[in-house]
Amino acid sequence: MSIAPSRLRHCLAALTLAACLAAPTTVNAASSPSAHRPLSPAAACALPGKSGWTDEGHDTDRVQFQPTTGTRRVLTLFVDFPDAQATGSTDAYAAQLAPAADWMRTASYGRTRLALTSLHRWVRMPAASDSYGFERGLTFEAHEKYLRDAITAADPYADFSRYDMVYVVPAKAASAISFSPTYLYDPTTSGVTADGTRIKWAVTFGQDLWRWGPKVAAHETGHTFGLPDLYSFTGPTHQYVGGWDVMGNIAGPAPQYLGWHSWKLGWTRDDQVTCLAAPGRRTVRLTPVERRHGTKIAVLRTGETTAYVAESRRAEGNDRDACSVGVLIYKVDSAGPTGEGPVRVMNGNPAATPPTGCTGLDMAAYTPGQTFTDPDGGVRIDVLAGDGTGDVVRIEWPPRRPGD
Repeated sequence: MSIAPSRLRHCLAALTLAACLAAPTTVNAASSPSAHRPLSPAAACALPGKSGWTDEGHDTDRVQFQPTTGTRRVLTLFVDFPDAQATGSTDAYAAQLAPAADWMRTASYGRTRLALTSLHRWVRMPAASDSYGFERGLTFEAHEKYLRDAITAADPYADFSRYDMVYVVPAKAASAISFSPTYLYDPTTSGVTADGTRIKWAVTFGQDLWRWGPKVAAHETGHTFGLPDLYSFTGPTHQYVGGWDVMGNIAGPAPQYLGWHSWKLGWTRDDQVTCLAAPGRRTVRLTPVERRHGTKIAVLRTGETTAYVAESRRAEGNDRDACSVGVLIYKVDSAGPTGEGPVRVMNGNPAATPPTGCTGLDMAAYTPGQTFTDPDGGVRIDVLAGDGTGDVVRIEWPPRRPGD
């Protein structure tokens, strides 16, 4: 969960995004001069962000959000409170987070590395744990105060100029610090500084760290890269993507970032993307997103901010507990706000009975012989074959009529 600064929240509510974050002008590929070509360069399927915050657009503001490749230097602070004092060492807390580095390296094909450094001492916060307002609806200002208190208390013992990002982990006794929001700085304010450095990105962990482990770090750090929440803020929590991406169900069985996210973050190259941004037909061999090489996604752009994506998924790597394997098909809307379904998985097996630990949407992968169609959007995706190396799909827009 990321909390928008007040200025941006007000702009979002008023839908006056131009006053908040100016979005670059984007040409609709379907109406461009090159629209007659059935196979387009990948850039023609990159969608513009429209929410002014974390979203599925490819034009993420890299001032507001941190770089997505290379080594990200992270300092972990351990804090306790006058009313919730820690007992024992910080070692178990550091060990709980440590696997996040391997998880991120695997997810990014080695292109992003979290260099985790722990300040192994308990830092006492100046106020009681229940005074910081950690509940749903936590304001940006209250969250920033919590971070500022932690940074100020730790400043005598750490040089913050050496790090890109800060993790703050509370003592187990601090039950009032229940969940783990992400801090993204507001460039219009003085913010939080230490050692001459502006603290731009931080994750303040809660007690959910002990339920979900290092995948909480993968989810929240994803927000610092510009990724939105894929779970639902209203209605059934996991109605949109189930457990197919750690930005959705953190505890899901197949939490590897979607191929679309991998492309947005620069982990998947443009030459690993097949793009159909105009009427046409294309057959594509996809290699699983859990593996580094090969074509990762086939994208069928349907509008200025919408597209369908097909990718191959296998039960390996971060997805070793996947409930179904095959071709995952989903719709992306880069104008969709975080928490309101900017990605929606198409369920290829709605009648399946999920085994223990799986949900209906976790069974969504399409297998050879199955077809997805969207008559309204004029889209058809056929799964033609699949084996240990991946899957073959045919994407069409619009679908051909019998006899064509």
